[in-house]
Amino acid sequence: MSDPRMMLRAPSAGDARDIWRGLPAIGNLERNSAYAYLLLCTHFADTGIVAEEGGRIAGFVLGYRPPVDPSSMFVWQVGVAPEARGHGLGGRMLEAVLARPGCQGVRFLAATVSPDNAASLALFRGFARRRGVACEESPCFPGALFPEPHPDENLLRIGPLAGPS
Repeated sequence: MSDPRMMLRAPSAGDARDIWRGLPAIGNLERNSAYAYLLLCTHFADTGIVAEEGGRIAGFVLGYRPPVDPSSMFVWQVGVAPEARGHGLGGRMLEAVLARPGCQGVRFLAATVSPDNAASLALFRGFARRRGVACEESPCFPGALFPEPHPDENLLRIGPLAGPS
């Protein structure tokens, strides 16, 4: 799936179903309710990106700007289909979402990542390295806060960001 016809675009309500259905194939992502994906693909479409190739979703970034910190873009989930991996799509989607009008004025990229999620850590650390900015890591949500067994989630805060690289 490294076709140059890969289109990066805003998510839509119709994408929520396809993202939700595709999560098991992606692997290391929590499958939240279908309703959560509907909300993120509609209410927060200005801070999301879908990578589409040949009419199929190859990847996505879903997130929002926290009301308590509008200078940040919080990345809720990044997903890349197995057949689209290894071509830098995750990094391209992060750059594309930050270039969207909904992210105008964003100075920091934030996400929570469990310490055992090597792929996500590599994505965000690589993004910070390419941008030449810090990637600070700090405790955020201890596993004990979750109703079921769950690893700790550490906060990654990347920035300050200037403009697209």
